[in-house]
Amino acid sequence: MRTHLFLFGGGPPFTPNLQKRFAALTNDGPVAILYVPRTGKDWVTYASIYTEALQEEGIASFVHLPLSDAPTDEQLAQLQQCQGIILSGGETELYQQYLVATPIGDIIQSRFVNGVPVAGFSAGALVSPERCVIPEIDQRDNRRLRLPGLALLKDAVVCVHYETWGEAAHLVQSFTEEGTARAFGLADASGIYLCDQYLIETEGTDPVVLSRSPVR
Repeated sequence: MRTHLFLFGGGPPFTPNLQKRFAALTNDGPVAILYVPRTGKDWVTYASIYTEALQEEGIASFVHLPLSDAPTDEQLAQLQQCQGIILSGGETELYQQYLVATPIGDIIQSRFVNGVPVAGFSAGALVSPERCVIPEIDQRDNRRLRLPGLALLKDAVVCVHYETWGEAAHLVQSFTEEGTARAFGLADASGIYLCDQYLIETEGTDPVVLSRSPVR
C-alpha cells in the first residue's frame, strides 16, 4: 500500500493542484480535520477554509476532531473510518503532545500506512517527521525543542514559514543535528507531496531542499 503525505509551509487553504490530488486519494471521504481548539476562535468558521475547497472536489463528509489529552471512544472510532486526515496549525508543542505516542497518533499512523492521505499545515507539517524540531519563534518560552514526531516522514526534517520566520539557519542546524538524509524548508502558501517518501510534486514557492550526497 502506498503512503501519501502532503506538507504545507503555512495555514490553509490547500494549493490548487495539491488540493485536487489529496481529494482524489480520499475515495470521497469522510475527511477528518484535527485541530487544537483556540480560545475565542470559532473553529467551524475557520474550518470552512478546508471544507469548502474540498467540497468543490466532491468531498461531502467531514469529521471535526478537537485534540486533547482524553479523546473519546467515539472520536477514535470516527478517525478510524476516515479516508483522509488533515493536521491543522497552531501551537506545535500541543500538537506534538496530543498526537505523538497517543491513541490518536496510533490511528493516524495506521491509516497512513494503509494508504489514507495525510495533510499537515504549519504545526501539522512540523509534527509529521520522525523528529519534530520546533524553532524558538514557535515556542512560548523562546526555546528550540527537539521532540519525537509522528514518523510519517522518514529520515527528514521540516521547517515551515521558511521565509516569513527567516528559517534558513534553523533548517541547516536541524539538518546537521538530526543527521537526516533530507531537510525541507517550506514557505507560506506552498506545499509538497510525497508518495512512499519520494518527493513527487511541489506547488507555490519552491521548497528549499537539503540532501546529503551519497557515500561513494
